[in-house]
Amino acid sequence: MVAAVLFGAFAILLLMGTPIAICLGVSSVAAMIVQGAGKPLDIILGTLPRLVSSSTSKFVLLAIPFFILGGNIMEKTGISQKLIDFAQSCVGHLKGGLAMVCVIVACFFAAISGSGPATVAALGLIIIPAMIRVGYSPAFSAALMAAAGAIGVIIPPSITFVVFGSISDTSIGTLFIAGILPGLLMGLALIITAILIGRRSDLMILPKASATERWKAFKEAFWGLLMPVIILGGIYGGIFTPTEAAAVSAVYGLFVGVFIYKTVKLKEFYRILVDSATTTSTVMLITAGASLFAYVLTRARIDVAISQALTTFTNGNTVVFFIIVNIVLLIAGCFLDSTSALYIFTPLFVPVAHALGIDLVHMGVVMVVNLAIGLVTPPVGVNLYVACGVAKCNLKEISFAALPLIAAAIVVLLLVTYIPIISLAFV
Repeated sequence: MVAAVLFGAFAILLLMGTPIAICLGVSSVAAMIVQGAGKPLDIILGTLPRLVSSSTSKFVLLAIPFFILGGNIMEKTGISQKLIDFAQSCVGHLKGGLAMVCVIVACFFAAISGSGPATVAALGLIIIPAMIRVGYSPAFSAALMAAAGAIGVIIPPSITFVVFGSISDTSIGTLFIAGILPGLLMGLALIITAILIGRRSDLMILPKASATERWKAFKEAFWGLLMPVIILGGIYGGIFTPTEAAAVSAVYGLFVGVFIYKTVKLKEFYRILVDSATTTSTVMLITAGASLFAYVLTRARIDVAISQALTTFTNGNTVVFFIIVNIVLLIAGCFLDSTSALYIFTPLFVPVAHALGIDLVHMGVVMVVNLAIGLVTPPVGVNLYVACGVAKCNLKEISFAALPLIAAAIVVLLLVTYIPIISLAFV
C-alpha cells in the first residue's frame, strides 16, 4: 500500500507537470501518512524537519554551493570567451573545427563549473552563433552544445559525483579521478560524430592562426586553464578535501576576476551571489525532497524488496545487472534530474552491486554517465532547453539533431559499463 501511494502520487504529479522537488516531497509525505495510519498527524509529520535538516546539512554537500559560486565567478570574468579563443586558434582552421572547439572548451569549462546546464549557458551564447555562421544548422549547433555540456557532470569536479558520494558513502576524490577518462572519451565520441556530420555540410573554413596569435590566446586563457589544475592537483595531492577544493575554487575565481582580469565589480559580484544562491537552493530543495523519498523507501523496506528481486533476477550475472541499470537510468533520465535519480536509485542499485562484487566507484561512474545522457534526452533534458533558448529553435528540432550524438554517448556508456578499467585506471 505504501509503495502504491509513493510511486502513484509521484507519477501523477510528474505527469501534471509539477516541479520535481514537489513531486518527491508530496508523494513522500502522502506515503508517510499512509504508513503511520492511526497515529496523530503532528507525530507523523514531526520527523520532517529532522529528516530534511540531516539530509541537507552533510559536510560533503557544502561542495555544491562553492563549486556553483566558483563556476559563476569564472563565467562572469569572461573566461569562457578566452577559452574559446584559445581552442579556436588551435583547431579552428580545420573543417569541423568549430565543432571541435565546442567540445574541447566544454571539457575545460566542465572542470571549472562542475555542472552541465551551467556549461551550456556559459558557452552557448558564444559558440552556437559562431557555429551557425560557418554553416552548421541552428538545431545541430544547439544539440552539440547541449551534448558537450553534459560532459560537465562527468569530468571532475562534478556536483553529481558529490551527490552520489554522499549517498553511497564513496570517496568523492576517488570518484573525481574515475570520471576523467570517461569524460574525455565522451568528448572524443562527440567530436568524431560532429566531424562526420560536418562532412555533409558546406562549412566555412576559418583562417589558420599564427604562432603569435596562439601564444597570445594561451596567455589570455592561462588563468582559466590553471583553475582545474589547482582544484584537482590539490585534491589528488592530499592538500585539501573535495569540499575544501570547492571553496578554494570560489576564492581563486574571485581573485582572478577582481585582480587579474578586473571584470568583476561589486555590482556584478552581488548578482553572482544571487545567481549562485538561487541555483544552490534549487539543488538543495530537490535534495530535501529526494531524501524524504529515499527515507520512505527505506522505512517501508521497499528498497530491500527491490534489491532482493534484482539479485534473484540477475542470479549473479553482472552483465544482466548492468543492462537493467542502464535501461532504467536512461529512461529515468528522460524525466528526472540527476540529483533526484541518484537519491531514488542509488539505494536500490548499490546493495546489489556490492553483492555482485562490483566496485562502487565503477558503479558510480556508470550511473553518472547514464544521467549525463539524460541531460540531452527529451522531454526533461535540461541542457536541451538551455540550448534551445540560445539557438531560437524548438525542442522537436533539437531533439532530432541530438539523436546521433546520443547514440555516440550510449556507445561510450557501454564501453564504460563493460570495461571497468576505463573508470578505474587511475584509481
